[in-house]
Amino acid sequence: MKPFTKLNGVAVPFDQANIDTNQLCPTRFNKVPIGDPEYPKILFHDHRFNTDGSEKPDFILNRPPYREAKVIVADRNWGGGSSRESAVYALAAFGIKAVIASSFGDIHRNNCFKNGLLPVVLDNEICVKLRQQIHAEQGARIGIDLEAQTVTGPDGTTYAFETAAVPRRCLLNGLDDVGRTEEHQSDIDTFRDTYREKVPFLANVRAD
Repeated sequence: MKPFTKLNGVAVPFDQANIDTNQLCPTRFNKVPIGDPEYPKILFHDHRFNTDGSEKPDFILNRPPYREAKVIVADRNWGGGSSRESAVYALAAFGIKAVIASSFGDIHRNNCFKNGLLPVVLDNEICVKLRQQIHAEQGARIGIDLEAQTVTGPDGTTYAFETAAVPRRCLLNGLDDVGRTEEHQSDIDTFRDTYREKVPFLANVRAD
């Protein structure tokens, strides 16, 4: 997982509340392998494409400059619904690095942290203001500094946000769950060697 420290990117506004994980990744795409060249098309697929595969030109992610968006500024309850991790995979495959909203579905928010995507909670009034600025200036950029825990809007105003210590450290250092475990590899090796000395008859027991 790549570290997340600072980001400055084109922001896209989503004014609709309650964007759920089934909109982000429709159920039929849940088993598509990560890395599939078509994966970027999964995000909001049923909103972005017609049944014949052609694009719906009115959907915001199909319009420049939002095709290159890195930040989503949303309304409340972003990512509610099912726990599917593929919703985060779809966001990442499209190129989204951070989502700003006044509230998130809890499981989706945790899935974002575990996959290198930063979920930022700001007051609803701030989210509304940021979306208004983005609507007024298409292609406007938003800056995010995870070290300082700040968001800088298109007008230069800075807003503070809070992130729990553990997920913040993991994002800053690019640590997924496996990476966090590997930080303790020395202790794991010591325990394993000591345990084998205590119960040598288990050393050659096969797990299967």
